Amino acid sequence: MKKAILISGLVIVVVAALAWGGMRVIQLTAPEDRNEIPITRVRKGKVTISVSARGELQGGNSEVLTAPMVGGDLPITSLREPGELVKPGDVVVEFDTTAQEYNLREAQADLAEAEQQVIKAQADAQASLEETQYQTLSTAADVKMAELEVRKNPILAAVPARQNEIALEAAKNKKLQADKDYANKKATAEAGIAIQKAAVEKSRVLAEQAQRQIDTMVLKAKTAGYVAIQLNSNQNTLYYGQQLPEFQVGDAARGGQAVAQIPDMSNWEVSASIPELDRGHLDAGQKVTIRAAAIPGREFRGHVKSLGGTSGSAWDRRFECRIALDDTGPELRPGMTSNIQITVESLEDALWIPSQALFETDGRAFVYLQTPQGFVSRDVKLIRRSESQAVIAGLAEGEPVALSNPDQNKAAKAGATGGVMKALAK
Repeated sequence: MKKAILISGLVIVVVAALAWGGMRVIQLTAPEDRNEIPITRVRKGKVTISVSARGELQGGNSEVLTAPMVGGDLPITSLREPGELVKPGDVVVEFDTTAQEYNLREAQADLAEAEQQVIKAQADAQASLEETQYQTLSTAADVKMAELEVRKNPILAAVPARQNEIALEAAKNKKLQADKDYANKKATAEAGIAIQKAAVEKSRVLAEQAQRQIDTMVLKAKTAGYVAIQLNSNQNTLYYGQQLPEFQVGDAARGGQAVAQIPDMSNWEVSASIPELDRGHLDAGQKVTIRAAAIPGREFRGHVKSLGGTSGSAWDRRFECRIALDDTGPELRPGMTSNIQITVESLEDALWIPSQALFETDGRAFVYLQTPQGFVSRDVKLIRRSESQAVIAGLAEGEPVALSNPDQNKAAKAGATGGVMKALAK
């Protein structure tokens, strides 16, 4: 019995050793990665370097409708539908005017009260001036009477004559004081009336301001076009990955915040997000072919208008490229998805390979060239590179190069083999 168990164990060990040895022989004798790594060949010919991207159609020089600067949040009570066609003068957005109408009524009430105060001040001034004017006329009459009495002095004794002169002097003083009082009261009355009139003007300005604020709460289109509703950046309850919603009736906008746009239908643009790798190929004025996804079979010509700043994560850096359309059509609509192709340049008799066959590290550009001994790295000179093609120098036409990194393939294969052998060992 023990002999049989021993023989069975030896057989298992021999079988495992033969299996391991067979696999090692296959690994050592098989051509290195020859049948597992995809290859391509260096080609020669005309290469057109182009940049392709997808963007959104927009109207250029858009008319932006913003919430008025009246303080506080402004609830939206009326809003056109996205994509709705409007004409000049059509109402696009309306805000709640309850607070402004209350301010207008208060200002109008203050204006009416101020106007009544002016009337009262004028009446009081007139009554006071009439009384003072009566005093002035009375003192003038007293002076006349005193002057008549002074005329009798030549036939009167010295004492009565002197009394007449003293009475005349007193009458003149009273008249002079009455004239001064009249002038002072008149100036005071005019000043009081002016103050009340100033209050009237202040109340009128406040009423007009309140009315203007109400007028600004209604946003009208100045040009014809399709309404584009803006995103509501006031939302602060979004979860990670959620997009901002568009404004809708009931939302509140802050003063100066853009609520809607009306693109200029005669001046179309495409806004596209392009990888940073292609930025060096692009420049303002380059020709562009635009194809709207909703209009198959139709091409539109355009040119690069501007290049924006680069942003995004370290592994996905992008920049905004704005394309101006040189020819348009009535079938175009804002928001249409558009595929753009920017022709950078054409190279004659150029050596090129697919971009995935070119590797770069620490400023060095190289490929993995296939040889009878396996794949070896070969430095090349990079002339131009796009998303799909790389124009190079340093290789001959027809030479085979790897489309993936053989070293990484080896590591992956070794890991897989190690896992199998560990399984056999168990």
